[in-house]
Amino acid sequence: MVKHNNMIPNQHFHKKWAGGASGHARGPLHVVSWFDQAPKKKSRRLKRTAKQAAIAPRPTGGALRPVVHCPTIKYNSKVRLGRGFSLEELKAAGIPPKFAKTIGICVDKRRVNKSEEAMAVNVARLNEYKAKLILFPKKGAAKNGPIADSSKEECAGAAQLQGVVQPISKPEIEYPMMAVTEEMRAVNQRSTMRLAFIEKKIAGTRLRMKKEKEAEKDKK
Repeated sequence: MVKHNNMIPNQHFHKKWAGGASGHARGPLHVVSWFDQAPKKKSRRLKRTAKQAAIAPRPTGGALRPVVHCPTIKYNSKVRLGRGFSLEELKAAGIPPKFAKTIGICVDKRRVNKSEEAMAVNVARLNEYKAKLILFPKKGAAKNGPIADSSKEECAGAAQLQGVVQPISKPEIEYPMMAVTEEMRAVNQRSTMRLAFIEKKIAGTRLRMKKEKEAEKDKK
């Protein structure tokens, strides 16, 4: 037994190591092996190849997605690929939302544009996609819709795009840095801010003590 006010031992020695599929099956010791690592790698590659052949000539990386900013103050300076283009962006690019879904463009009806700069980036992204798009005619001859169908020569020379459609490229902008002067080095900003914080914190206490001293002087 455990002496004094100590923790009661609760070691689970009767568990089976990876017993069965769920880890809780009864019976002898079960050990999970990984000897099929190489054939599983091959089977995954063959499945990817078959999937790419099934969706050809569409891109292997899926549909086109917008560039959005990450949420919260900590990450809002970073950009990533979003869920879909907003209705305002599609309207500015001259693409109907229903038609956009049929030509490999993701649409998100819930998104709202709050920045003209971010909207301009996505509109330019859509226009670039329209310029590079090779649209196969559905049936018969080519038709002139919101985006005209490509010619037979363009369709014959089309190749399946591997990877993400229009991946995000790192900006080549160099932001100028402020030069640190000797005057800046001479001032300890941390101490200055700390003293200002303390002064603000005890301002009420000092005012109360001052009033108490004045009241005592008046009584005398």
